[in-house]
Parts: sequence; structure tokens; C-alpha cells
Amino acid sequence: MSKPETAKKPMPRHIAFIMDGNGRWAERRGLSRLVGHDQGYRALWKIANTCLDLGIPHFTFYAFSKENWRRPKDEVDGLMALFEKYLDENLNPKKLADARRRGLSFRVIGNFLDLPSHLRAKVRKLLAATRENRGHILNVAFSYGGRAEIVAAARKIARDAGRGKLQPGDLTEETFSRYLYTGGQPDPDLLIRTGGEFRVSNFLLYQIAYAEIYVTDTLWPDFKPKELKQALREYQHRERRFGMTSAQVKSTLRPPRKD
Repeated sequence: MSKPETAKKPMPRHIAFIMDGNGRWAERRGLSRLVGHDQGYRALWKIANTCLDLGIPHFTFYAFSKENWRRPKDEVDGLMALFEKYLDENLNPKKLADARRRGLSFRVIGNFLDLPSHLRAKVRKLLAATRENRGHILNVAFSYGGRAEIVAAARKIARDAGRGKLQPGDLTEETFSRYLYTGGQPDPDLLIRTGGEFRVSNFLLYQIAYAEIYVTDTLWPDFKPKELKQALREYQHRERRFGMTSAQVKSTLRPPRKD
């Protein structure tokens, strides 16, 4: 079997997903918004498995923002119950064995202390159970805010500077990035947003400085692997300049002359 077209060109090392549209998907069908969120979780796993199959090493899903705590209490309570159900599913020995086989490590990024204590315990258990897996990292952004992440990093840096562990003159962009929730991981090359909205919603503000952005009107529960592959094909046809001119980019890609 030949490899898919997307495998023949450079692939992103990290894809970030803003999974928008779960509630709208449910409302259009006369269903509870929580049904939409549950379908969104099923869609997440279809996309995560596709990323694994394509060999993409890092992928981050925006599941619950800090601002989402302002939603109606019954919806928030329902989302917490769903999150607990998903944690239990992934703590199943069969699921853990599959994650180990595929080299999948889970990370939860965001304000961990916002979560109820029983959820924090299960998150810790899942992280510990997959910590040694190598090859792929699945980040779930939960109680996450990009500005809050930057402030938290600044506080850690100030604390380390106060203890003499870091000199202000030694602070670089690379050093700063190590203090972020995604420290040690590459920045996203591609940001995909479903649901048709053109905004980044306080998501990975520092990390997406040079990410390519792909927006689709498709609501998240309907976002299928074939559309992910379409996004990847578009990504592969874009020219990533990182502040350079097109001519400069082409010159860096040109093989050296053999005189």
C-alpha cells in the first residue's frame, strides 16, 4: 500500500486544535449540549488516532478554557462528569496498554488547581501511567488560558531569579518557553479551528506566534480524519517565511553548489 500524499511532504511536528462547535452541533439536532460535548470527545479520539497513524509527535486539544467556568452551573457540572468518565476510560488497563504500545504520553495543561480534588487525583494517575511512553504527546488544555499561562511563567521566572537560579540577562525566548505549560515541546506549526470563527480565543498565545492557521466551518463533532488530511495538504502548500522574504526562504532550501 502506498503512503498517503501528505506523508510525501514535510509534516507539522505539533498541531493545535480549537475544538469549537460541540454545543451548536447538539442544538441544531435538538439535543442537550452535553451530548454535543460527548460527541466532541469521540471526534477527538478519531483525530488523535489519525495523528498517531501519520506520525505527528505532538498534538494539543483545547478542551476547557478558564473562561468556560462562567458557563451555567449545570453545564459545567456535566462537563466535569464527562471529563471524569474520559479519565476513567483512559485509565482502563487495555487503554493504558494501547497507549504504551503506541508510545502515547498524556499531558494536561492549564491551571491544575482549578479542578476538583478527585479529578486532580485521576489526572495525576493518568499522567504517571503514561509518563515513560515515548513518541507522541497528547496535550489536553483544561482550565487553560493563554494570558494566565504567560503570567504563571513570569511568576516562576521571578521566583527563580529571586533565588539566584536565573539572571535577568540570561532570559531568552527559548528560556522563557521552558517555563510554559508546553515546556520542552516544539511550538505548534499548525493551528486548526473548527466552527468557522476567526479568533484564537486566548489559546497558546506565546506558542502560536508563527503557526499556520486553518479555519473550517465544520463543527467539531463532524470534523473527520479526511478534513484533517485536507488541512495538512493546505499546510504543506504554504510558504513559511518566519519574517524572511520568499526569495530568502527559497535560497535556504536550495541545495549547496558543488564547485
